[in-house]
Amino acid sequence: MDKKHGSVYIAEIKRKYKDRVYTTYLLRRSYREDGKVKQQTLANLSHLPAEGISVLRGMLHGEKYVPVEQALEVERTRQHGHVASVRAMFRELGLHTIIDPDESRMRDLVEAMVVARVVEPQPKLSTTRWWQTTTLPEDLGVTDATEDDLYAAMDWLLGRQSRVEGELGRRHLKEGGLVLYDLTSSYVEGTRCTLASFGHNRDGKVGKRQVNYGLMLDPVGRPVAVEVYKGNTGDPMTVESQLEKVKTRFGLEHVVLAGDRGMLTAARVREIKEAGGIDWLTALRSKEIQALAGAGVIQPTLFDQRDLAEITSPDYPGERLIACRNPVLAEERTRKREELLQATEKSLEALKGRVEKGRLKRTEKIGEALGRIRNRYKVAKHFECVIGEGHFTYHRKEETIRQESALDGIYVIRTSVSAGRLRAEDAVTGYKSLSRAERAFRTFKSIDLRVRPIHHWTADRVRAHILLCMLAYYVEWHLREAWREFLFDDEDPGHRESDSPVSAAVRSPGALAKARMHRTEDGAPVHSFQTLLAELGTIGRHTVRVPARPDLPSFETVTTPTPYQQALCERAGFNWATGRRQNTSA
Repeated sequence: MDKKHGSVYIAEIKRKYKDRVYTTYLLRRSYREDGKVKQQTLANLSHLPAEGISVLRGMLHGEKYVPVEQALEVERTRQHGHVASVRAMFRELGLHTIIDPDESRMRDLVEAMVVARVVEPQPKLSTTRWWQTTTLPEDLGVTDATEDDLYAAMDWLLGRQSRVEGELGRRHLKEGGLVLYDLTSSYVEGTRCTLASFGHNRDGKVGKRQVNYGLMLDPVGRPVAVEVYKGNTGDPMTVESQLEKVKTRFGLEHVVLAGDRGMLTAARVREIKEAGGIDWLTALRSKEIQALAGAGVIQPTLFDQRDLAEITSPDYPGERLIACRNPVLAEERTRKREELLQATEKSLEALKGRVEKGRLKRTEKIGEALGRIRNRYKVAKHFECVIGEGHFTYHRKEETIRQESALDGIYVIRTSVSAGRLRAEDAVTGYKSLSRAERAFRTFKSIDLRVRPIHHWTADRVRAHILLCMLAYYVEWHLREAWREFLFDDEDPGHRESDSPVSAAVRSPGALAKARMHRTEDGAPVHSFQTLLAELGTIGRHTVRVPARPDLPSFETVTTPTPYQQALCERAGFNWATGRRQNTSA
């Protein structure tokens, strides 16, 4: 018998019985015997899963298989999700074309620095090291960038500041609308920066030079412009340049400038009147309120029916004054004053004891010790102190305390805008919106953007650094709006328990629920801004190779995002399913 060796294969046999089709998988061997092709069934494989049958079929065709853990090898992983989302928002907002409509390496470097400032703010040298752990430099083609390249890009960006601010101003400010302005400072390391000076310290860094910078925002808190000043520049002295910027850079003939009581002083208001075209919205200082109370303009009966009332005074011709009283604020100020008075009394009593025991005798020495106490709690004006040789007594000035207490919780809004254009309630709300500038400064200085300490030596580099931080805050502001549902941020900022704008803002029920449960209504985890970025950072891009096939090139794959991560990315303007930015409004 002539029996020749044949081949082994898997036969797929389908049989129909009634309305169903049955499939049988048979392992067979074909061979020749006496010149005829015959088949031998070796095994019935129908009980195997489809994957097993597929593997066996591949092996019969010469494919080689290895254990799963040996099949692929990850050569390199870069964090991707967070930088991709922030960059998507940067592009969605059109900042790349605002900075420069033409593609260039400089523009790519600026974009990379802004994204890096949002995700992981660090000094420029550290930034070039950190971003190599992400996909940011390769996506922007700046993997070879050095610290000097970033400095050159900062210089390039500073030359476009007028263009950037002009575009943002035209986008977010409108004729006759409200413009928010406030000033802060940040300390500088070293002594070489010509802008750095000793001034009104807001950072609590004793002995550190600082720079001041004024931030202009639209009514909802989006930044549109920033300007850097010497560290010893007073707040009011910066107003003139801001007014010029409104008219020339933004092309606005008329706006309402909102600034705090330390910014829009009487002298600045006179300058604004002379300049024309600009209205103002501010508040009176405590001494000015006391003067109105002393003249009988402000009386407790003003607030019998409502917590705000319009008043007039010959000291403010052609202006509107809106007196407001917040009982919660009044209670807090009364409590705080009493605590400070008691703390001061404790120190004064200790000083009195030293004098009575003969430890302090000379009048000038007693005066020096008293001076230190006066500067500690800033309420020494409420004490009558008598100093003599070996003698010291004190007592409270109850009448001055009573007079000051009568004004607790009272503040007065001052504006040049007529009642026909701005209701009293809207004037109060507009002034309170300055809290958005304070929020911006907190973001600038906190772990979000880390504008300080400033290490740059030249004035222009300091200006460029703060401009970068402003652009980063612009992106972060929009990201927070997009992700508000998933952040501990209040989804209803400015929520009040009553309809009156004078009442203090409180956290909304939704925000309180998130803070209590640490979950959204849908059960998704709630994050801080930084931990949410870290959550997205777990989405990585991986370079993979097949060890068993060294002839095959390496390939890239991206971590499959969870539905939660997909939602976050899409809110930022990036659709992971399609790999394209969504065309949503900025």
